[in-house]
Amino acid sequence: MSGHTVSADISGHMLDEDEDLEVFSKNTSLADEGPMPNSPGSMINQYRLEDNEEEQQQDGDIKDIFISVDNPESHITALETFIVYRVVTKTTRSEFDSCEYEVCRRYQDFLWLRSRLEENYPTLIVHPLPEKFVMKGMVERFNDDFIETRRKALHHFLNRISEHPVLSYSHFFKIFLTTQELASHKKQGPGFLSWMGEAMRAVANSVRGVRSRLDEFTVMQEYVEDFSHKICSVDKVTQRIIKEQREYVDELKQYSPAYFQWAESEEELAEPLKGVGSCVERCSKESEEQIQHLSEVLVPALHQYVLCADTLKAVLRRRDNIQAEFETKNEALASRRNEEDTLQEEVDNLADRVEQANNALQGDWSRWKNLMRTDLRSAFVSTAEKNKEYYENCLAVWEAFLVSQRGESTEQRDEEHAS
Repeated sequence: MSGHTVSADISGHMLDEDEDLEVFSKNTSLADEGPMPNSPGSMINQYRLEDNEEEQQQDGDIKDIFISVDNPESHITALETFIVYRVVTKTTRSEFDSCEYEVCRRYQDFLWLRSRLEENYPTLIVHPLPEKFVMKGMVERFNDDFIETRRKALHHFLNRISEHPVLSYSHFFKIFLTTQELASHKKQGPGFLSWMGEAMRAVANSVRGVRSRLDEFTVMQEYVEDFSHKICSVDKVTQRIIKEQREYVDELKQYSPAYFQWAESEEELAEPLKGVGSCVERCSKESEEQIQHLSEVLVPALHQYVLCADTLKAVLRRRDNIQAEFETKNEALASRRNEEDTLQEEVDNLADRVEQANNALQGDWSRWKNLMRTDLRSAFVSTAEKNKEYYENCLAVWEAFLVSQRGESTEQRDEEHAS
């Protein structure tokens, strides 16, 4: 991708704050992550190493499409700075004209894909994207590390779609993976008036509400509300803990040098003081590693499902809107016998849509819960192992210090007795 230029999107997004904070960096390029694997098998190995086996085959199914998102590059125009990612796809599916594709995508292209999937599959659970906006005052904090975190999230997003039994066969997903330029396809979306009509109908249906929702979907909604409350609380507390631990590490970094400076003026206490300073220094490094692990493993997993909870709420609203529209037409049919044939056809169509929506959501609901539990269990186990390692290492540091001091005390007593 080196040398590839991207023109300013003046007509659609002048200074758009979309571009996953596309003002993070003025670097013209970021380090390439190495050559792409040459075979699907080697790509599987890459994913296992990078994402902790998240892209392994699900439920014994044979994986026939492999996607990687890599090589983020910063592009600078007169109006904006944005990041472009390389998306490489290898597949054995017959509906693809080739077995390998490579395209360049920016964040707004991922947004386009997700919006098209939601429009065409309103009651399927489309995996969320990371938020597109970060306060400009925090730009300096989100440099290469932030871009790498975003790259992993986009990689995860595409692979979750590729593993979905319905979404992976979407026409829009294929376009996203194979077409070099998406501009013409983006123009083919629903017109503004059509979009406004759908939005007004959705608002009307949501205000009216559903009169006879199946108990199964009421249970789903209650579960999602409860899950959302709990995962948001855990996410906020975890981020607060990380913030406090960073402050603690900053204090440790000032604490250790104080002991070394003190040792310079206390000859008889020099060795113990240096020992304490060294212990504090080593524990500080262990704490930094623990914070990094929490930031890279637990927080992304938690926050991903904070966003998933919002996605589930939207899916349930769309299902309810379909049912509300069906109930409205059904009531109109009963009161307008002179238009019975036309209304009956509309009612029958809506009844089919309600049934399809229910079936789609029922199937995806079970699949989503299994994925959620697997992801969070993995993050929790990994965090527990890291915490255990952290405390064991810190304990070993202080135990070694105690042993050394006890040894010195014994030697001093022996010398005193000898004298």
